[in-house]
Amino acid sequence: MTSASQKAAIVHYGLADYQILTPGTFVTCAVTGKPILLEDLRYWNADRQEAYLDANVSAQREQELAASA
Repeated sequence: MTSASQKAAIVHYGLADYQILTPGTFVTCAVTGKPILLEDLRYWNADRQEAYLDANVSAQREQELAASA
């Protein structure tokens, strides 16, 4: 999906939205390592500053962390 013309953005995740600190076209999913286009970014955790590919991956991450606590 990523090409030479695309670069990772640096993003600060808030509770309801995010702020782009360094422009780019995508962020990387904290669980899968797959790129997420900023226009498709819907799931993140503000406390951990992590982005997630989709709702299932977000739930998977929560379960993993709860099991290790």
